[in-house]
Amino acid sequence: MRAYAAVLSARVRTLLQYRAAALAGIACQVFWGILRTAIFGAFFAMNPARSPMSLPEMVTYIWLGQSLFRMLPTGADGDVRALIRTGGVAYELTRPLDLYAFWYTRSVAMLAAPMLLRAVPLLGVAALFFEMLPPASPLALAAGLASLLCGLLLSAACVTLLTISLLWTVSGDGISRMAVIAVWAFSGILLPLPLFPEWLQPALALLPFRGLIDGPFRLYMGHIPAEQAPGVLLHQLGWTLALIALGRWLLGRGIRRMVVQGG
Repeated sequence: MRAYAAVLSARVRTLLQYRAAALAGIACQVFWGILRTAIFGAFFAMNPARSPMSLPEMVTYIWLGQSLFRMLPTGADGDVRALIRTGGVAYELTRPLDLYAFWYTRSVAMLAAPMLLRAVPLLGVAALFFEMLPPASPLALAAGLASLLCGLLLSAACVTLLTISLLWTVSGDGISRMAVIAVWAFSGILLPLPLFPEWLQPALALLPFRGLIDGPFRLYMGHIPAEQAPGVLLHQLGWTLALIALGRWLLGRGIRRMVVQGG
């Protein structure tokens, strides 16, 4: 475990150096947050009685999404992609580490570091200037943070699965782009999941994408009562373990079939 903790620490410290990119990203996210709250506010004003969320809840959901969207699984690990393309992945096989755990740890760091750089200042700006609600209660805050951690683990499992898929493709762009469409459509980042049609809600509740951000956000706001947090956490952890098992199986199969060409 110490080896993986060292990998996580080193990777996070490396990614935390990109402060200028984070600052530019914060400015961009503030702009999109203002634009999206204005759009959703206009739709809410048309018929507020039919909305499953209040306007303050919707505004809070949007700003949480703007602050934490970098933890979404939007592609494979770029460094591993380069190693696979050049044949350098052979060196990965010589490490005295479990390869899946190594790549999974890298994925956790790849998601956590950029999110931390942007989330704290963005949440502060949203709370001070854009009427983002505080947590519904201390228990709701604790439940939301626990669910957010589980969402990070689930997202890392998705990223690792996308990385492993590179063993079967030339570039991996096609699989990553299809994954991005699914994540953005069904995670709640584009449209809060409670606003989807009623007939689609059972499917959304079963899919893993709900566990990425929708569960943590709604627990934080009290839209999902804190007493229901165990069900949300079990959904997230269940999908995380399932994706890890699938990733391990695919990685083992890919390594057995892999041919590395070159000197």
